[in-house]
Amino acid sequence: MKKIGILFGQENTFPHAFVDRINQKGEKNISAEFVRIDKMMQGEPLGYSVIVDRISQDVPFYRASLKNAAITGTAVINNPFWWSADEKFFNNALAVKLGIPVPKTVLLPSKDHPASTTDQSFRNLAFPLDWEAIFDYVGFPAYMKPFDGGGWRDVYKIRDREDLWDKFAQTHQLVMLLQEEIIFDDYFRCYCIGGKHVRIMQYEPRNPFHLRYEHGKAPAAKKLLDKVQDYVIKLNQYLGYDFNTVEFAVRDGVPYAIDFCNPAPDADVNSVGQDNFDWVVETAADYAIERAKAQKDDRDNLTWGEYVKTAAAGKPLIAAPKIKVKKVDVSLGTVDHAILEEAKPKKARTAAPKKATKK
Repeated sequence: MKKIGILFGQENTFPHAFVDRINQKGEKNISAEFVRIDKMMQGEPLGYSVIVDRISQDVPFYRASLKNAAITGTAVINNPFWWSADEKFFNNALAVKLGIPVPKTVLLPSKDHPASTTDQSFRNLAFPLDWEAIFDYVGFPAYMKPFDGGGWRDVYKIRDREDLWDKFAQTHQLVMLLQEEIIFDDYFRCYCIGGKHVRIMQYEPRNPFHLRYEHGKAPAAKKLLDKVQDYVIKLNQYLGYDFNTVEFAVRDGVPYAIDFCNPAPDADVNSVGQDNFDWVVETAADYAIERAKAQKDDRDNLTWGEYVKTAAAGKPLIAAPKIKVKKVDVSLGTVDHAILEEAKPKKARTAAPKKATKK
């Protein structure tokens, strides 16, 4: 019997529905349950063919446990090694190389010393930074957010440079991104499962949290949806995420990828709505079963993205895999179950003084 487990924290609706749906399907020799860990010994399997990870980003013990499970043959969704390495600034740099529009973004060192560092730890960092070049590049208004954070935690809207000095001082040891604001005409939040199943949801991030999927706009044009879908697939295949969301802000007809490092995305029925919830439960269940059937003990069963694979092979990054769309169902601005296949493929303090100075 192959077991599919789900590892989760405070969420309730998705994990229960996911387990129930797999078991309802009655696949021969496949069952699903909540993961249970009563001991963690090096190189010893947990007994699961597949584990869907919804919580290790917040619990380091779980992240280490999943790496151990992976090395014994468990197919972990998402790859815990890549998830540990990835962050939003790299995501943006990858998108630039792939030709996918993203907001102009810079990386800012932490305002305060990280623990166990001194001034001498920052000998290679200029002080002050070239703030004029940064401001000219990003512009105002802008957004500042953690380079590796999730959700809306520690996200600031920045009106001007004085506003930046004030809010930057509140970030302490966080490493932040400063990002161009995209004033958008439309907005999409897109599930991507297995690098091939896409659900495009029109979304309004300016609404209260529980109303963000009630956008009130007419369905988007098919040409725009096709482009968004293509970007979603390309990003997730290059990153190697099995379960992720990508958000796009559309300005003057151009979809800008705003955030695509969400490997444990919101899937609660009370926020995403019943239709979207049903889709993600059904698609995640089918994909987990697919992975369980393909899983082989004592082998690597993780998904590795095209970025890692092309780098390991010494191939050019821009040699993107060709993607053929076999079937797309479009309804009310939503792309459901896109079935795809790949063709062969000097100082520690970095806050500026009250008045920024040119270098």
